[in-house]
Amino acid sequence: MPLSPQEFYSHAVAAADDEQRLPLSRMTGWDISPFEPDGLRVSRLRPPVLPEPPRQGENPADCGSCRRRDEGIWLDDRWRLSRVSGVGVPLVLMLHPRDHYDLADLTDDLAAEMGVLSTHLARHVEALPHISRCHVYRVGDGGAHLHVWFFARPEGQAQLFGSWLVIWDDLLPEYPRDLAESDAAAVAEALTVSYGGRRGNSVA
Repeated sequence: MPLSPQEFYSHAVAAADDEQRLPLSRMTGWDISPFEPDGLRVSRLRPPVLPEPPRQGENPADCGSCRRRDEGIWLDDRWRLSRVSGVGVPLVLMLHPRDHYDLADLTDDLAAEMGVLSTHLARHVEALPHISRCHVYRVGDGGAHLHVWFFARPEGQAQLFGSWLVIWDDLLPEYPRDLAESDAAAVAEALTVSYGGRRGNSVA
């Protein structure tokens, strides 16, 4: 039987200090960590909050992604692609179903389409000049409408490898907007050729 929320919390706090602070993670010792361990400390582990607060867009009538179903840099009948602005890495894209689905709600056909689309997107992002990898993430804790993130990791920046990339992205200065828009347009055009669909009007 899995641990209940309170049992999970009690199990974790048993490994914490008197202030309910867990030890630094192993990841902070990796050479790709953006933080030096000296002086770094873990936030206090808070008790569980039940029931969990609703995510944005739980009700399709109030869902911002549903309101933007016709916006993006690329669209087809079932999917849309947008560019996330204000990021530090060269390019961050987000794939959304145009209709209101979360990951577990997708039909098998839509799930298969998402897999193929994600592969095409990763290829096109990695074909951009000076991009080595395309990191793909689905989290889902903030928004109920499925959104899959595609982060372009810049070539040669070894500290940006792996799971710390999203933290580095938040620390880096904003990447030049005109270059990001140009790269996003190149990905949208390549996706239109390789997969179908059409270019959208929105740059962000």
